[in-house]
Amino acid sequence: MLTLDPSSHLLVLTGAGISAESGVPTFRDAGGLWEGHDVHEVASPEGFARDPLLVWKFYSERRAGMTGVAPNAGHRALVEVERRLGDRFLLVTQNIDGLHAAAGSERIIEIHGNLMRSRCSVCDRAPFADTTAYRAGVAPMCGVCQRAGTDALLRPDIVWFGEPVVADALPRIEAFVARAGKDLRFLAIGTSGLVYPAAGLVDVCRARGGKSWLVNLEPPANAHAFDEVALGKAGDVLPRLLA
Repeated sequence: MLTLDPSSHLLVLTGAGISAESGVPTFRDAGGLWEGHDVHEVASPEGFARDPLLVWKFYSERRAGMTGVAPNAGHRALVEVERRLGDRFLLVTQNIDGLHAAAGSERIIEIHGNLMRSRCSVCDRAPFADTTAYRAGVAPMCGVCQRAGTDALLRPDIVWFGEPVVADALPRIEAFVARAGKDLRFLAIGTSGLVYPAAGLVDVCRARGGKSWLVNLEPPANAHAFDEVALGKAGDVLPRLLA
């Protein structure tokens, strides 16, 4: 069990593993391709500049694939521990599916963006909710820019390859870690341990003298860095670990 005393601050990192248990569909085939395209073609600024229609086809299919997908017991267990800890809890997710918010989590940093939001590729309007699965051949335009007499494409509010994580993510994490001090506890769930800066959070915890836990189906690349490792499905392990 992950023991939390009255001063403990819990930093949680989630990856694709927790979403897979809800049935979030994968998009790559056995060769790592989507309809014969390398994923960089549909998940990079260069790919968007080259073929925005292809990129929007890809993300519209991802949006459509979320129909009927719901949070699982792992998501709900994190909601419960957040309710107990309040501001001593912070959830950092690499997932773009919005399932943590759907489950009821509030203190969330979506470091790679959100599939169900769009933003302008040119102007600085704030990202906005957009669940539309656009039909093939449609790349939506920014209404704000159009009213100003300029044509500008909307893009999914996703952090693509070659782009930095969302602007306020690292300062918020750093502030939480600083506030926690030696009372920092770190829990990683369903991650590969390969994608930085997220994969380095366990090292931040160790440097602070905090304790770390890992929940995963199989050991990730950085499993050796954790104090405790629990192999299994998040939906099975987390309700017991966080009880």
